This record gives sequence, C-alpha cells and structure tokens, in this order.
Amino acid sequence: MPHIRIEQAVEKDIPLILEFIRALGDYERLAHEVVATEELLRASLFGPRPAAETLIAYLNGEPMGFALFFPNYSTFLGRAGIHLEDLYVHPHGRGRGVGKALLLHLARLAHQRGRGRLEWSVLDWNEPSIGFYKSLGAVPMDEWTTFRVEGKALERLAQQAEQSRK
Repeated sequence: MPHIRIEQAVEKDIPLILEFIRALGDYERLAHEVVATEELLRASLFGPRPAAETLIAYLNGEPMGFALFFPNYSTFLGRAGIHLEDLYVHPHGRGRGVGKALLLHLARLAHQRGRGRLEWSVLDWNEPSIGFYKSLGAVPMDEWTTFRVEGKALERLAQQAEQSRK
C-alpha cells in the first residue's frame, strides 16, 4: 500500500517547486508562459511577505506532486477562503491517491483556519482533472468567466491610473 506524506514546503524546496511548475506548464501546454525562476520564487514564497504557501506530496518518500495556494476573500460569505493556484502530480503518481491527499489536506487547512471555501480553476480541455474534481464533490462554476490583465495591458492600466492622479 502506498504511503503518502504531505509537507509544508520550505525554502530549500525551491528547486523542486520550480521543477513541478515547469512540469505543470508542459502538461497544460503552457510551458512557453513559465517565466518563474528560483530567485522569484524565493522572494515571493519565502520573503518578508509570502504571497502563497506550497505543499509537497511524497509517495513512498519520493516527491510526487505539489499544491500552491493563497488566501482569497468572499464578500458574500464575509470570510476568507483558499484559492488553489496549482495542483500537479507526476504522471507515474497519478491514480495512486496523491492528488486526493493534497486536496484533502487543503480542505482540512481551510476548515482549521475557518475559511469559507476552497476553489480553483481547471482548463476546459482537462477532462481527467475535471472528472477527478467532480468525484470529490467539487462543482464547476460555469456561469463565471475568468478575466485577466497582465503584461503590457497591466502596464498600460497602471500608467492610466498614474495619469488620472495628476
């Protein structure tokens, strides 16, 4: 029977976290968008104001997956929640309970911390993950569309904000 252990990542895990991020980028066909470096992760995850937390899953002592998450807030609930940004399990660890163990750990953390919900996004084409999430009782929020502003568009908006202050 496989032994799964979940640990909070520490600074020495940065190379492993970056490896998982790159593997996730490959899996999601978005490797060209991965610009994270060890230095960026060190500053954003383990600097004076950590932006997120990371869990590492070990299967029989071998690093097999990770989950990166951060707090969000629901005005309707009047409570903080947890947003799961990334969940990844190496292919040879899938179907062995690693992903479920990570989600169960996150659910326990959310409950212990008094969070109102745990939520995440999944790519529309990722049927294996969608089926897995539904099997755990997760419900797709089909009536919501995610918007994003990044890169040059974010810079333009920031410049407009600066100009409007003058």
